Amino acid sequence: RSGHPFVTVNCGAIPENLLESELFGYEKGAFTGASEKGKIGKFEMADKGTIFLDEIGDMPAHLQVKILHVLQNMKFERVGGNKPIVVDVRVIAATNKDLRDEVNKGNFRKDLYYRLNVLPISLIPLRERRSDIPLLSMFFMERISKKLNKKAVVINEDAMKSLMDYEWPGNVRELENIIELMVNTEA
Repeated sequence: RSGHPFVTVNCGAIPENLLESELFGYEKGAFTGASEKGKIGKFEMADKGTIFLDEIGDMPAHLQVKILHVLQNMKFERVGGNKPIVVDVRVIAATNKDLRDEVNKGNFRKDLYYRLNVLPISLIPLRERRSDIPLLSMFFMERISKKLNKKAVVINEDAMKSLMDYEWPGNVRELENIIELMVNTEA
């Protein structure tokens, strides 16, 4: 699938009332404000490739049913449509929630959990793998300074100790943001 689309959807960042049309698209006139031409959704965009459903633990229950249907049948209908659209997609999902716990609480469908949990990859939090901090810091420093066309900042011993001692509640994303802050504020 490497030569085909990789489509990312942050399920927690899109308002619930828009998420269905974002994932599955819509037909013209499907709702007030819908484009006259309709719109293809992320699943259709990812056909033959991969769709990454980030923060799937935040997905509302009614859409969990539709995702389960797509995973089982590899087809869906656009919002306001009645013609099945067949897709061939690989689905990768991520969440910061414990989905087993969410299933037990009734917040996440058990059948969808098992359908998604084919090849689970668990990452321990950054605070539990502090030895990764220097390497990640250098990686982010290189990438961010190049992106911003700025000189890379040298992280001295005291600054690295501070990075190593910090608890990182925002995990790797927070580290990346701190490194970007360092690059932006360096004189």
